[in-house]
Amino acid sequence: QVQLVESGGGSVQPGGSLRLSCAASGFSFSMYNMNWYRQAPGKERELVAFISNTGSRTTYVESVKGRFTISRDNARRTVFLQMNSLKPEDTAVYYCNAAWHPEEHWGQGTQVTVSS
Repeated sequence: QVQLVESGGGSVQPGGSLRLSCAASGFSFSMYNMNWYRQAPGKERELVAFISNTGSRTTYVESVKGRFTISRDNARRTVFLQMNSLKPEDTAVYYCNAAWHPEEHWGQGTQVTVSS
C-alpha cells in the first residue's frame, strides 16, 4: 500500500538544524512532485517547499528561503528537508506530500519544536 513515512523531527534550540526525511513506498515515486508542508497550532497548513519529480525545480515559501533546502533521491525513494538557522516560528508538524495530478498522498507528520 501507499506509504510516506517522515522521520528526523525533534526539539532544537534557535539557530540549530534538523534534517527531515520522507521514505516513500507503494507508488511510482519518480513520477511525483514532492512537497513539504507544515502546520503550527491554530494555523492553516502551509506549503514550505516543492521539488519537481526530477529534482530540477525547487521552490520555497519566503519565510524559509536561504535556510531550508529540499532534495530527493529517486533511487532511494526519499525526499529530504534540510533546515538550518531554525527559528521558534518554524515550530510545527511537518508533513510530506506526494502529488501527481489527480493523485496525492500524505505522510503522518513529524513534530519540529524550536525553543530555548
